[in-house]
Amino acid sequence: MANIIDGKLIAAELRGDCERRVNALKERGVAPRLDVVIVGDDPASHQYVNSRLRDCADIGLESETHALPADATEAELIELIEALGADNSVHGILLQLPLPKGMDQDRVLAHLDPDKDVDGLTVANAGALYTGRQGFAPCTPSSVMTLIRSTGVPIKGKNAVVVGRSIVVGKPAAMLLLKEHATVTICHSRTADLAAHTKNADILVAAVGVPGLITGDMIKPGAIVVDAGINRVDGKTVGDVDFASAEPVAGWISPVPGGVGPVTRKILLANTLTAAERLNGAD
Repeated sequence: MANIIDGKLIAAELRGDCERRVNALKERGVAPRLDVVIVGDDPASHQYVNSRLRDCADIGLESETHALPADATEAELIELIEALGADNSVHGILLQLPLPKGMDQDRVLAHLDPDKDVDGLTVANAGALYTGRQGFAPCTPSSVMTLIRSTGVPIKGKNAVVVGRSIVVGKPAAMLLLKEHATVTICHSRTADLAAHTKNADILVAAVGVPGLITGDMIKPGAIVVDAGINRVDGKTVGDVDFASAEPVAGWISPVPGGVGPVTRKILLANTLTAAERLNGAD
């Protein structure tokens, strides 16, 4: 039976560290701040933003929301993002995606200051991740890595398989694993014989958005399995891994909910504090 990777416990530890960093910055006269930009009136997006604001308030991190109407123009959005980038009191900027139809996401993101891009969405931060330079990786794959490290199992030399190739989870997760010297395979919807790859994985990351895609018979006994999938099925949140059949086989496994999600939320705060520290000359 697998050991459960408790994301809530890890998130609680990260929260304590973030709170200490907030206090340290304030002692230096710096009030760390995250500004969130949202366009339109999608209820799910607003719910997400509100939960991020509560996370900020919980540790004393200042935050502000900039809500633009659904009929806002792309030029208005870019003007706002550039203004926040030039505002020295703002240390992190979170642009809520997806943007309304008619807006070019890539063009908008090109105007986001990479030093304040705390969710790692810009091409500059993606390039930094690819080349091993300083930057911000997206929060979800950073959470995946945090959960893997929490097992205490060395990553170096392990066979790692990432199922999913999105630019916000799959690809950056693969790059982060490669950075820690794993041998990495990326699988996707066109992969032939997916199970042949997953059965060889010492570390398996599921991030494809298909409920229950990974079953126990596709997992190497004793493997670390991190489920980054978030799917709604019959009113419940489930992952990409069929937990019931995977738990008896895996050595370590993260549940959904209660695994990657809580840690992702805290990493957004941690990245904002890192931005504040860098922008104010801290090591």
